[in-house]
Amino acid sequence: MTKHTSLSRRGFLKNAGILGCSLAASPLLTPVSLASTPGDHRLVVIVLRGGMDGLDLVRPVGDPLFSSLRPDLSADQNALPLNDFYALHPAADRLHSLWKSGELAFGQAVSTPYRDKRSHFDGQDILEAGVDANGAIRDGWLNRLVQTIPNSSLRTAFAVGREDLLILNGDAATSGWSPDVTLSLSEATRLLMKKVHQNDPLFSSALSEAVDLTEVLHPEMLITTEEAADDPAEMMSDAMRMAREHGSISGIASFTAEMLRHDTRIASFSIGGWDTHVGQARNFKRALSKLQDAIMTLKADLGPVWEKTTVMAMTEFGRTVRQNGSKGTDHGTGGAIVMAGGAIRGGQVYGNWPGLEEEALYNRRDLMPTADIRLYAASAMQGLFSASTSDIEGTVFPGLDLSPGLPKIIA
Repeated sequence: MTKHTSLSRRGFLKNAGILGCSLAASPLLTPVSLASTPGDHRLVVIVLRGGMDGLDLVRPVGDPLFSSLRPDLSADQNALPLNDFYALHPAADRLHSLWKSGELAFGQAVSTPYRDKRSHFDGQDILEAGVDANGAIRDGWLNRLVQTIPNSSLRTAFAVGREDLLILNGDAATSGWSPDVTLSLSEATRLLMKKVHQNDPLFSSALSEAVDLTEVLHPEMLITTEEAADDPAEMMSDAMRMAREHGSISGIASFTAEMLRHDTRIASFSIGGWDTHVGQARNFKRALSKLQDAIMTLKADLGPVWEKTTVMAMTEFGRTVRQNGSKGTDHGTGGAIVMAGGAIRGGQVYGNWPGLEEEALYNRRDLMPTADIRLYAASAMQGLFSASTSDIEGTVFPGLDLSPGLPKIIA
C-alpha cells in the first residue's frame, strides 16, 4: 500500500505559476475523502461540525420532563412521529420519508470519550482520530480502517470539501477533491505541464490525479487546442462558474456519489453550522436543511448503489438538556448519530435512554451517554467490510472494548 503525500495549495500554485490562469486559483487537493475496497459496500461518514443537538433532532417527547426543560424548543406540535417515545424535528420531513421506507435510523445518548472541556477543536479531533482523550492524535480512524482492508487503492478513500479532514489522514493512500477546483486545460497546455514537471514526482502525480478527476466529472473542461479560449479571464470565469455549481452541499454529495459509483468505497465530508447557542429554532433548521440535502442527493445520485450504502453522520458532542436564556443550547456531552442508506436496519432508534431527571444527567446538565459512538462505527465496519474484532480493537479504535456487544445496524 503506497503512502499518499498531499500537495499543499501554496506548493501547487508556486509550481503552476508558469501557466497563469490555466488553473483556477484554488487548492488542488482538499478533503472530500474516498477509498476503494475489494467488496461492494459503501460507507459515507459526514462530520457535523459545531455540536449537533441530538435532543432537537430526535426528540424524546415521551419523557415527561422534556417539554419543561425546553419550553421554546419543544413547543412545536408538528414533530414527526418515530415511535411511541421519540419524534423527529418537524423540518426533517425528507429524512422522515426515509424513516418510513426503512432507510433511516438513529443512535441516541452516544458520545466520544471526550468529556468536560467542551472545545470544538479538541472534540472534533477526538471524533475523527477515534482515540480517547489521552491518546496521541496522529491520524484518522477511516484511514486506519483502509489499512486493514486488503487490496485497497488510491481511490478506495476520498476526502471531499474545502477543509482538512483528520478522519482520512494517515499512511493509507487516499484521494481528495475540493469543489473550488476545476481544470481548464488545452491539450497543448497539458503536454507542456507534463514536460516541465516530469522530474517532479509529487507535482506530476497530483496533476495526473486532477486531470483524471476532471475527465470523470467535467470532460468538457479538457478542450482541444483549436477550442481553447484566447482570453485568460474567460478561462478563469469558466473555472469559477464550475466551482460555484459544485460548491454547495448538494454539489459535494453529488461528487461523492459519482465517485462511489466507480472505484470508491469509503468517503467523508463535513457539514458545519450546528453550534446553536442563540436562536436555535432558526439556526438548527438551516443546518438540518443541509444535512437533508446531502443525504437525499446521495440517495438520488447513487441509484441502485444506494442499496449497498451506509451513511453515518456524527458530531463532536451533544448539547445541554436545558435551553439557555438566548433560546439556544450550550456545549454538552451525550448526543445522537444519524444513519441512512439501503444497507442499514432502519426504522429504529438504537440505544438506552438514560432519563432527564437531574440526578440522571451528566454533571447535572447534559444528557448522560449510554454508548460510545465508536461502537456504531465498529458495527458498520463489521457488517460492510467484515472487519475483525482484533483489527477494530487494535488498529482502528485502539483501546475500544467490543465485548459489551455492538448494535446490529447493518441489514
